[in-house]
Amino acid sequence: MATPEPFQPSSTVADSKTESQPSVADDPLTGTAFHEGGFRAWATIAGSWLALFSTFGYTNAFGVYQDYYTRIYLNNTTPSAVSWIGSFQLFVTLLMGFWVGKLFDKGYFHYLMIVGSTLFVFSLFMLSLARPHRYYEAGHCIQALGMGLGLGMVLTPSVSIPSHYFRRRRALAAGIALSGSSVGAIIHPILLNNLFQKEDVGFAGGTRASAYMLLGCLLLANLMMRTRVPPKIQHAAPLADSAPAPSTVGSILRDPTYILTIIGAFFCQISIYFPVFYIQLYSVSNGVDLRVAFYSVAILNAGSVIGRILPNFFADKFGAFNIIVPCAVFCAGLMFSMLGIRNTASMSVVATLYGIASGAYLALIVALVASLAKTPAEIGLRIGVAFSTNSFAALVGIPIAGALLTSELRWERAIIFSAVCVFIGAIFFASARYAHIRRTQ
Repeated sequence: MATPEPFQPSSTVADSKTESQPSVADDPLTGTAFHEGGFRAWATIAGSWLALFSTFGYTNAFGVYQDYYTRIYLNNTTPSAVSWIGSFQLFVTLLMGFWVGKLFDKGYFHYLMIVGSTLFVFSLFMLSLARPHRYYEAGHCIQALGMGLGLGMVLTPSVSIPSHYFRRRRALAAGIALSGSSVGAIIHPILLNNLFQKEDVGFAGGTRASAYMLLGCLLLANLMMRTRVPPKIQHAAPLADSAPAPSTVGSILRDPTYILTIIGAFFCQISIYFPVFYIQLYSVSNGVDLRVAFYSVAILNAGSVIGRILPNFFADKFGAFNIIVPCAVFCAGLMFSMLGIRNTASMSVVATLYGIASGAYLALIVALVASLAKTPAEIGLRIGVAFSTNSFAALVGIPIAGALLTSELRWERAIIFSAVCVFIGAIFFASARYAHIRRTQ
């Protein structure tokens, strides 16, 4: 290569040679020191954990709303129409990634977190006022649009901020932070299912109770998190001739490894949330004990706690590409295995294993995209562009599966479609790995 790559944030494909890393790693391009720990670093990771617990973890409990709306609260609509609520929420969240990523890189971290947290909690309180059988009240106007906007302002800063403190252990730090969403996705479904079933609480009281809890968690998260890389980094003194020019959207879109990676993520995004949205409804409609079926989303997300942390530890050692490809293949295989769920045991096994595999994928994709950055200043931009691109997959994927499902609940078509999409994504990740190896040789 004519110019050496000055910044290697986290390994994507493990090199044949390993080097001893100091506790403080300097970026030779910007002079930024990565202390790989310390009180402020871990306090920020804890704050990121709380923020993701309260926001992304809550939206990962949408399977409870999908089941409750389909059977009770919005039973005058089809499963596909109900799934548009969750998919549109995710679409808005990811679509904002590009603009939020740019604002994050410019130093507006705390503004994004405060406004996003406030909007998310406010929308949840408003959702508690929605009346039964009023689709647009309980749907797009509040849960999809309002909570989607709030989550969009919180998500990218929360998953990007660990990269300000960690370089060598970036994937592990990101995995620990993202495990907050998995823990939230365990607690919130159990809380909501139990509250919704109580006659003296119901939908409105249960939603308000969760809103009060999230208000306290997000307040604490905002107090704990601190940004670190100076926002003026793009206005620093001119770089040496051998240094790359400041990154733009056009420059990162000319990176073939990055392009193949976001295409793979696009196909995975179409269907990766299908079990999260539908496993409770599938379990209820296929003979699983109702008392246990209500815990299916929580069981799935309990597995994802392991998936968010353990594979990221190996990704720092063996390369993110080497871990994410088998994780995506495993997700596709487990989607096919949903067709065999007929009792509590089979549901528990499939839900747990899918939680591990999908949790690993969702944590690794963020670390993988960040690892392709050439400087710390472009991490938010790369993650934001990836999120925005994949927002369209999030918008149409689950509703397409819901349309294939139909009101007659024809599960085979929806499951096969979802599994094939994720498997295609794995093929693109393998291609990106090959392109990355060729570029670095």
